[in-house]
Amino acid sequence: MTERHEAEGLAGIAATSLVVAAARAAEQHRDDRLFEDPFAELFLRAAGAEGTATGADDTATGDEARLLIGEGMRTFLREMGDQPAVRTAYLDEQLLRAAREGCHQVVLLAAGMDTRAFRLHWPEETRVFDVDFAEVLRFKLRVLEQAGATARCDHRPVPADLRRDWPAELRARGFSAREPTAWLAEGILYALPSTAADALLQQITSLSAPGSVFAADHIKGSPALDSAIAAMSADLVDSWQSGPAGALDAWLAGHHWTPRVDSLATVVGRYGRPVPSVFDARRSDTSRGWLVTARRGR
Repeated sequence: MTERHEAEGLAGIAATSLVVAAARAAEQHRDDRLFEDPFAELFLRAAGAEGTATGADDTATGDEARLLIGEGMRTFLREMGDQPAVRTAYLDEQLLRAAREGCHQVVLLAAGMDTRAFRLHWPEETRVFDVDFAEVLRFKLRVLEQAGATARCDHRPVPADLRRDWPAELRARGFSAREPTAWLAEGILYALPSTAADALLQQITSLSAPGSVFAADHIKGSPALDSAIAAMSADLVDSWQSGPAGALDAWLAGHHWTPRVDSLATVVGRYGRPVPSVFDARRSDTSRGWLVTARRGR
């Protein structure tokens, strides 16, 4: 399968991962960027997007790199504002901290176009497992190989479907449930109904030795968010599910994790960015978002 055909085959499977890549590509072109991701733009080019992120021109501002992509995606990213960038920076920090504190295994669930294995400076002996559909990983790794990218860790792709026996595939790639693990569920929880979110966390918990860390984000749906998603693709609106039932801290504690939950509004302020319009609490039709880390005790 050629790279272009592979990319076309990603439609519906990795559409959201390309949206995230677009947001990270835009952030890469900001002078005040919160993280480095020189690879994100490459995925947009390879996927045959209408265009790619470029440096600011005479009409662009420092707050938003000009995105030469579909109008619907541009509208969605404008409404989401700095949420993708802040989320990325926050979760980068949590994963690196966990790795420095002894989690030598890092598992990125539904990794999509995530390039943390290639762009972050991991402690020695860190193993990073990218879990996603085979075609998604094949596309991503081909693009990175053609760019001459080198992993900064022991990088282990895991072709697997999270709806099936993905723990078996993870073990087959050398994962050990006896060692502390840093888990990342970025952009996943709100795509799951509550029963599926419970099942996923139960699987993660069963594989987590004491000292393991869970990092994730969650967004509560709203009319404003539905409108932003519909501008990009009406089909994606139905993919937004309820996620965990109840509050995140109680949900995680119920599965024997000790959580810390930060509101998105608090975190964007910490990074010096404005609250995105979709999350503006002054409006009655907007969403609420959270970033969470939790530790597995004995």
